[in-house]
Amino acid sequence: MTIGGPILTAYQADVIALTMPRAGRHLLPQDRPNALKVIEMTDMTQPQQTSNGFAKRLPLIAILIVAAVGAFTLRDYLSFQALAENREALIEFRDANYLLTVLAFIAAYVVIVAFSLPGATIATLTGGFLFATFPGALFNVMAATLGATAIFQAARWGFGESLGRKLETSDGAVKKIKDGIDENQWSMLFLIRLVPAVPFFVANLVPSFLEVPLYRFVVSTFFGIIPGTVVYTSVGAGLGEVFARGETPNLGIIFEPQILLPILGLSALAALPILLKAVRGKKDL
Repeated sequence: MTIGGPILTAYQADVIALTMPRAGRHLLPQDRPNALKVIEMTDMTQPQQTSNGFAKRLPLIAILIVAAVGAFTLRDYLSFQALAENREALIEFRDANYLLTVLAFIAAYVVIVAFSLPGATIATLTGGFLFATFPGALFNVMAATLGATAIFQAARWGFGESLGRKLETSDGAVKKIKDGIDENQWSMLFLIRLVPAVPFFVANLVPSFLEVPLYRFVVSTFFGIIPGTVVYTSVGAGLGEVFARGETPNLGIIFEPQILLPILGLSALAALPILLKAVRGKKDL
């Protein structure tokens, strides 16, 4: 019997068998070379599995690196002050190249969200400033959804599957939380989008670690961010007057009662199925 080289003697097989796991030491001498083949093949696949695991994490690692660099280098370029200083050039370019401006704006917004760069709020305001509340809100929602989907896929591809399996096989409170989220995925997804206190990048990453299906993530993101996006887009649509007065926009408007209460009402509506299940003590309505 050959294993990539000369024939093993019985003595050599006995010596190698001593280095094998205890479960394999009961093998007969004639079976040991076959067992050694299995071990050899296993050893050869381990580096490949490690390499594949690292390759899967590369997109998310790249996103984190770009996000860290962008947080320090792009802060001055993706700001309200930068928008105010370049507003006339932006309007002039939009009037001369409307379609190109739309495509460039959506692409830039997708990159900002996908790499969690600073300036997502400024991008939303810019969408309103350049394209009015409508279709500006539509462009903002489309771009934000595409960017969120990109980071969701990168996180799930890198860590989501393995973490999801660990959570599924865990015990105690962790497993109960995981099961509770699985039973109310639609409600939970809409809640984390509607509640203003949940950071956008957190709402992009958490579902990827809980094995949420892609279509649920996309649908809940698109419709869940519409209320807040429309509010900020409308603020952006009025930036012309704000610039003329030399003021800054009121970004806290979303927390004012006339805006916050309707959003909280939508949040309560999204949480209603969870409350009904808890009251009825059933998993299915």
